[in-house]
Amino acid sequence: MAQEISNGNHNSASKPPPTPSPLRFSKFFQSNMRILVTGGAGFIGSHLVDKLMENEKNEVIVVDNYFTGSKDNLRKWIGHPRFELIRHDVTEPLLIEVDQIYHLACPASPIFYKYNPVKTIKTNVIGTLNMLGLAKRVGARILLTSTSEVYGDPLVHPQDESYWGNVNPIGVRSCYDEGKRVAETLMFDYHRQHGIEIRIARIFNTYGPRMNIDDGRVVSNFIAQAIRGEPLTVQAPGTQTRSFCYVSDMVDGLIRLMEGENTGPINIGNPGEFTMLELAENVKELINPNVEITMVENTPDDPRQRKPDITKATELLGWEPKIKLRDGLPLMEDDFRLRLAVPRKN
Repeated sequence: MAQEISNGNHNSASKPPPTPSPLRFSKFFQSNMRILVTGGAGFIGSHLVDKLMENEKNEVIVVDNYFTGSKDNLRKWIGHPRFELIRHDVTEPLLIEVDQIYHLACPASPIFYKYNPVKTIKTNVIGTLNMLGLAKRVGARILLTSTSEVYGDPLVHPQDESYWGNVNPIGVRSCYDEGKRVAETLMFDYHRQHGIEIRIARIFNTYGPRMNIDDGRVVSNFIAQAIRGEPLTVQAPGTQTRSFCYVSDMVDGLIRLMEGENTGPINIGNPGEFTMLELAENVKELINPNVEITMVENTPDDPRQRKPDITKATELLGWEPKIKLRDGLPLMEDDFRLRLAVPRKN
């Protein structure tokens, strides 16, 4: 049974996990690992698919409804014999046979989840229920990408996994924050009641190529504004902090968690902490020294500080981020310039 390291004092699961297909144990049939990635056409999901497809023993099935994801992110795999892409909404049941489930499906940008908050909470709650039902039926291990937003506007700094959070249950961000908290609850309830093998990653701010250009998140905002020659809009007061993890580091952490023996939750993020003004100055220096930095009004319930304590990830997964912010930003700039059709000036 997976070792539990979560917040409460959980009893071990009351039932053993269901057995997978008999083909797994057949000496005449060496089956590939069949891996389902929900939200696999999204930013982090598509990078995860790239990494999983590198292993020639993996078959990867992606389901996505393209609410925030894009088929273009997966274009290099479409038609590959070990890859399958299904247009599907996880709030509807899915009948499929798999060994592992990476459950990433959910809009993660405030612009998208505030646009349709009911859809967001349905994705978090009904979508997670459907994926857990699938895991129960076929005996699959399931990993949930939860979020640092479960800590809300934290009163503890940095945030470790034992902190229960400070979340507004009726705010404009609650569909995402509370939705992910309920998703974590469901994961542990299925684990205790049905013996499902679960993994929970609490992922912190992640950046890199394939982010939606106008998704409202700060790194993509600043880079797009700098490339277009627009002022960098810092939300007041500018002293609020975030920690930024490059997407390849994030994917490495997710795979290590899935393959390891710990249920989680485990924080996966980069503990390097930057104020919004420092981030803006970095983007200005690296991408376009001529742009101005302007202050705009803040959004409600915006956390003042966000920094992961990654002690558990380091000790239990042997994971820590490798790519520094100043090295990752130019890689993202190249991708944005290509999509915005704004070449570098010599």
